Amino acid sequence: MSDRHGETAFRVTVVGAGAAGTLVCAALLNEASADGLRVRVDLVDPSPDTGRGVAYRTPDPRHLLNVPAGRMSATDDADDFRRWLSAREGRAVGPGEYVPRARYGGYLADRLRSAASDAAPYGSLRRVHDRAEGVRPRDGAVRLSLRGGAVLESDAAVLAIGHLAPRTGWAPPALRASGRFVADPWWPGVPASIPGDRDVLLVGTGLTMCDMARSLVRPGRTVYAVSTHGLLPAAHAPAPAAPLAPCPPPEVRSLAALERLVMLRAARARRVCGDWRPALDALRPHTTALWQRLSAAEQREFLRTRLRWWEVHRHRMPPDTHAAVRGALGTGGLRVLRGALSAEDFRVTASGEVRVRLPAPYAGWTGPLGAVVNCTGTEGRVTEAADPLVRGLLAAGLARPGPHALGFDTAPDGRLLPAFPPPGPGDPAPLWTLGSLRRGNLWETTAIPEIRVQANRIATAVVALLASHRPAERQPTTPYLAQPV
Repeated sequence: MSDRHGETAFRVTVVGAGAAGTLVCAALLNEASADGLRVRVDLVDPSPDTGRGVAYRTPDPRHLLNVPAGRMSATDDADDFRRWLSAREGRAVGPGEYVPRARYGGYLADRLRSAASDAAPYGSLRRVHDRAEGVRPRDGAVRLSLRGGAVLESDAAVLAIGHLAPRTGWAPPALRASGRFVADPWWPGVPASIPGDRDVLLVGTGLTMCDMARSLVRPGRTVYAVSTHGLLPAAHAPAPAAPLAPCPPPEVRSLAALERLVMLRAARARRVCGDWRPALDALRPHTTALWQRLSAAEQREFLRTRLRWWEVHRHRMPPDTHAAVRGALGTGGLRVLRGALSAEDFRVTASGEVRVRLPAPYAGWTGPLGAVVNCTGTEGRVTEAADPLVRGLLAAGLARPGPHALGFDTAPDGRLLPAFPPPGPGDPAPLWTLGSLRRGNLWETTAIPEIRVQANRIATAVVALLASHRPAERQPTTPYLAQPV
């Protein structure tokens, strides 16, 4: 394309302005600037803000990062987030502190602003407040159609749409239509919209439930939490134990061998460190390799029988959240139950009142509930997604489901693998993705350290592709456009 100064510039569209989209935009701008390549990045997302997404848009200060501040830097400088936050808090934030999630969203937006400023005059950023709903290839590039009717022409596109919509198939239609059903617990204003004098049912007992319980437990209300297993996430230790000494990647290639390895290392960590947690943390750099060594059948077995065990121990509560949950359990303000709820366990009246028959030991019908809140997590299978962009990619064969339909199938650099070979010579459409949409390939792919690495790899691959098509001579100019992010 030609910008308003008549010079050639490349166009990259990033869909999604949460953590993944923000990090990949910053990486693209940094890489383009380092390469001396003129690139305009369009960041497309209907949200009025940038960097928050689902994970960091909650305003409740009791909703904390479940990783300490010292491990949340979005740059190669491990202390970057702590310094940024310390400057705004007016105090020295310790590396072991668990801070409100909303603060991290502000940090990501600020880092993107800095990247856009530093990338001038080569890189420029435009924020597009719209929703991408379709994509199709055109002459080695891509066209993205937006809900508002606009079409963006791009030399490459990155899908950073984060988690898919929450799973709601478990809820009977009458409940979903009742007005008491909360499909997305992170929708702005959810806790305040629930009548304060009514009990609440949370379906699911993971980290989302723990945060919702912190917002909803109050005198005179009982919050019930139900899941088929009734397990709560483990807690981070109040004072982290010393890490285990680094070890070579474990050479295990079966689920049984992997399970033995984890148990043995946990036992060793208890002896050496007085805590099992360092054993799981030490496996983190090797998790993807371990996942990929399992056969498809053993991966399915893991998903069917070991998934919840892994999630309970791997994705842990901050100590303050754990203390609040334990306190609510002690007073009876929160009651965690184990059991499966069927459609017959929900009673919805003509006026929209909802009652639920709870499993033992509190068997029996509740009084009218203020809300039934879906805390079961997001849909991981792209084949079940309602998102028109995801469905269109699959229908057009531009992407194919990843292993077990968890996200898309991708090349090592995150490029989408098509369902069919491209017609004639050439590479697949210039489409990449990162984060949760790579879970089937990578398994561990949703934490900031993994997303940051993926964003950098995508930026390297995209800029290399664009650079192979740039004119022999080109001079930098004033950026095409820079809008507040």
